[in-house]
Amino acid sequence: MTRALLSLGSNLGDRCRHLREAVAGLGEAVLVVSGVYETPPWPPGDDAPATLAQHRVAAPRRPPAYLNAAVLVADAGTDPYRWLALARHLERAAGRARDPSNQYAPRTLDIDVIMVWDDADQPVVSDDPELTLPHPRAHLRAFVLRPWVDIQPYAKLPGHGALTDLLRRDPVAADLPGIRARPDLAIESDS
Repeated sequence: MTRALLSLGSNLGDRCRHLREAVAGLGEAVLVVSGVYETPPWPPGDDAPATLAQHRVAAPRRPPAYLNAAVLVADAGTDPYRWLALARHLERAAGRARDPSNQYAPRTLDIDVIMVWDDADQPVVSDDPELTLPHPRAHLRAFVLRPWVDIQPYAKLPGHGALTDLLRRDPVAADLPGIRARPDLAIESDS
């Protein structure tokens, strides 16, 4: 039985509905779902409005905040690439249109495969550009780590250490004040 940790995010349309439908689409593979967190759009620290103001140009509208969550899933015989294929399928079902020229564009649904554990419960490590495992930037992203620690508080990210330690170090620690728990929103599956 392989397990995977998936990071879910949405900042377009009915954000909570997109997350709920993604969890429902994972079906019986869902083991546990984190709480929901509202986070600023990525990348942080956008100084474009200040730069534009110097030139008397109207600032573009800042993208909406994200709702983020983490989901731990498991299924017999599902390899890492099948988790990725399922993630892409769920994104398309939510109306996600990928724009290679703007990797930080707002999106209806974004699902990243953060970690996969094999049948022996060992982390899968891959440097394939299509699916790098563990996710190469997970250790830098509070919006990934904060929901993850809800469901695996003692987890370690290979090559980076314990999640709780990562949450206390910059740049993650600097981003944590911008993350707001949303206990009023639930996305767990009924299955």
